[in-house]
Amino acid sequence: MKKSVKMWIAALTLMILTLFAVGCGNKQSSEQSTKKEKIKIAALKGPTGIGMVKLMDENKEDYDISMFDSPDQIVSKIVNGEIDGAAVPSNLVPILYNKTKGNIQLVGINTLGILYVVENGSTIKDIKDLKGKTIYASGKGGTPEFVLNYILKKSGIDPEKDVKIEYKGQHSDVAALVASQPGTIAVLPEPFVTTTKMKVNNLQVPIDLTKEWEKVSGADSKLIMGTLVFKKDFIDKRGKDVDEFLTKYKNSVDFVNKNKPEAGKLVEKYGIMPKAKVAEMAIPKCNIVFISAKDGKASLNNFYKVLKESDPKSIGGKMPDENFYYKGN
Repeated sequence: MKKSVKMWIAALTLMILTLFAVGCGNKQSSEQSTKKEKIKIAALKGPTGIGMVKLMDENKEDYDISMFDSPDQIVSKIVNGEIDGAAVPSNLVPILYNKTKGNIQLVGINTLGILYVVENGSTIKDIKDLKGKTIYASGKGGTPEFVLNYILKKSGIDPEKDVKIEYKGQHSDVAALVASQPGTIAVLPEPFVTTTKMKVNNLQVPIDLTKEWEKVSGADSKLIMGTLVFKKDFIDKRGKDVDEFLTKYKNSVDFVNKNKPEAGKLVEKYGIMPKAKVAEMAIPKCNIVFISAKDGKASLNNFYKVLKESDPKSIGGKMPDENFYYKGN
């Protein structure tokens, strides 16, 4: 009798353990099946990367964020579907929209004007002093080229006849040239202005191209340098996740602008800039923002109209339609 009871208890225990194991297994299987893939994001080293650092630091399990040196490196990844979203120059988005047949949506603005004319010398006081000069720049075929040409034309300077503009491959190439050759005049974005000033004692920053833009195009037309985009088919599948990312991105931007020393350390940690102190000094002039597509639509339309009137190819030949702008869920 005692033996039977013991056998019965052993059998019952085994059954319970088996059911428990199956239950745990089903739970793990269920968790694995509902676990979402990381969202793949690409950004450029510079203000778009700087604005993302807090999000990168706190959400490693949700996002796979990669930094690149030039927009060209990102374009192919968007077109080929290797990434879900990206931070890219503003004029590039309409071009991508056409290239992907509408499979790109602009979800926000992340960077306003960050371009400055710098001189390793003291001959330039205002925009008209650029006439007859050689200007070094980077960003040919991108927003910096079209912005510079537009401002020069509106200021009475023909960019093809009155000045000589020499384009280099990277912002860092231009910065190195300015630092090594006295008398050099160049267009540089932040944070390269700050890093170059640390190397050149007498570096002058006589012209803020954001202010010049507003002078010639009106205060209602913001100089918009950087934007956030997502693939339309990804938004259709995971719209709530996109909204969550945008909320976290906004919080990250707020953190960066309000906590510059801490943000600078994260910028160095993630290789966006080599030195935390330099990043801390550059952040106030980087114009890092987050403006939703809905709130920024009017400014973007004005900006694209100005670029189109100046050079239609700057935005891919035509203004984007209503489907270009993400409306949110």
